[in-house]
Amino acid sequence: MSEHAATTPVCYRHTSRETWVRCARCERPICPDCMFDAAVGHQCPECVADGRRTQRSARTAFGGGASGHAGHVTKVLIGLNVLVALIGVATAGTRALFEGGLFTTAGPIHAIGAVVGPSVPLYTAGDGITIYPGIDDGGVYRLLTAMFIHYGLLHLLMNMWALWVLGRNLEAVLGPARFLALFLLSGLGGNVAAYLINPNSLSAGASTAVFGLFGAYFVILRKLRMDTSAVVGVLVVNLVLTFTISQISWAGHLGGLLAGSLVAVVLAYAPRPYRTQVQIAGNVALLVVLLALVMLRMLTH
Repeated sequence: MSEHAATTPVCYRHTSRETWVRCARCERPICPDCMFDAAVGHQCPECVADGRRTQRSARTAFGGGASGHAGHVTKVLIGLNVLVALIGVATAGTRALFEGGLFTTAGPIHAIGAVVGPSVPLYTAGDGITIYPGIDDGGVYRLLTAMFIHYGLLHLLMNMWALWVLGRNLEAVLGPARFLALFLLSGLGGNVAAYLINPNSLSAGASTAVFGLFGAYFVILRKLRMDTSAVVGVLVVNLVLTFTISQISWAGHLGGLLAGSLVAVVLAYAPRPYRTQVQIAGNVALLVVLLALVMLRMLTH
């Protein structure tokens, strides 16, 4: 073996390639194909991979994951609402899209979504048995599922458009997990309010959650010191419609608005050193209060 071959280092991954360059971290010889630029010198592929694994993932201003920019949760929520609508069409026929049958026509999907008091029969099953799919009859889960059922095509399209516009922006700044908590707690808060104030009325739709997103959007913009005039204008218009159209559940809309605003305040103003802990505790506290209100009403009526 020649003196040159014995003294010239070779790349640890490509032993046929001579090189005098070494990894700045592990000091192993690396050829040009194995070099990655670093702050000082170059690094080998293994050291680069190790650095990426130990590096903290990017976070938003409110502690959420940066993956929220892709809007995956918003898309999934819209997909679930559309899926439920398609199931409604399959069980009630295409007329359901235009006559409100997605919610009011007899069928299992509609019973799942109803927020109904104990004295309102929703449909009659076989042998003339009347079904009361209300919260007081044990259907507490309908306080959650109701936000995924709509009265018809127009109702669905309006809510999904609002969810698409608001949801992507909020998910990007809050992160997927925090945005999902915001949506679900807003919808639940609105449905609980509808149940407490108008327990014998039918109520459904994602608008309870959408109003919560409106409230959260306002809080987030205020926290970021951005202009809120646009969201305030749209919100005022929607509130006027809420109180002028008799079929709209004003209790559900206001309940969702209040719940979403409270969640946003917790997410936006949690102290940075304990941000995640305070955010989780605040959301759990709101959930406990909502469930306690439901249980109190069920026990006293």
